[in-house]
Amino acid sequence: MLDTILFDLDGTLAPFMQDDFVRLYFKALVRRLAPMGYDGEKLLAALWRGVDAMVANDGTHTNRQVFWESFVADLGVAALALEGDLNDFYGGPDFDAARACLHEEVDRRPLISALREKGYSLVLATNPIFPAVAVETRLHWIGLTGEDFDYVTTYENSRHSKPNPDYFRDILAHIGKAPEECLMVGNNPVDDMAALEAGIRAYLVTDCLENPTGRPIDGYTHGFFRDLEAYLAALPVVER
Repeated sequence: MLDTILFDLDGTLAPFMQDDFVRLYFKALVRRLAPMGYDGEKLLAALWRGVDAMVANDGTHTNRQVFWESFVADLGVAALALEGDLNDFYGGPDFDAARACLHEEVDRRPLISALREKGYSLVLATNPIFPAVAVETRLHWIGLTGEDFDYVTTYENSRHSKPNPDYFRDILAHIGKAPEECLMVGNNPVDDMAALEAGIRAYLVTDCLENPTGRPIDGYTHGFFRDLEAYLAALPVVER
């Protein structure tokens, strides 16, 4: 019986396109770190290589460990001292200003509260390539916090990333659920629909569809966010 909903964040609960967010985020990050003597292009290249390393993570180490190993390999051991600065950045006003990428101001508290009242367990299955503080900031943009979910994936607690189906298997193991008890909601047919490979049913939200490879979506259950809300509203109360 379905009793657990996994939600993607960027482009799903939070209505924005990834390119818009990344542009604002990178601009603010370079502005923050440039006075420390870091070249903007080299910094962003190192950041992207760190992201690629997390996406390729084989599960041996956490995504945090994999990212910093790659980042330091590019920028030198002195870059280790930047972790505190980056966490301050993600929790501060410069990163928060990237909320300008939102297509509209939304409050997801009613949706999340309604699901909780019906007894559903909730997971924020955002691709774990950011620290927890950066996830928390983005949740605030839509009226939520990490405490609204039973589990939140971050680069500190994850050893795989989307679109690796092992990312979803790790979540199942952590929350103690079988695949058939879960539904994944996301906006990317590659990253989020990889849940299907782990046996989890999925719903593709198309308001801010991220589909750079042009993958056909007719084979997925899909619709606008308003359609998703109706779909979730029709779910039965969970019997405990």
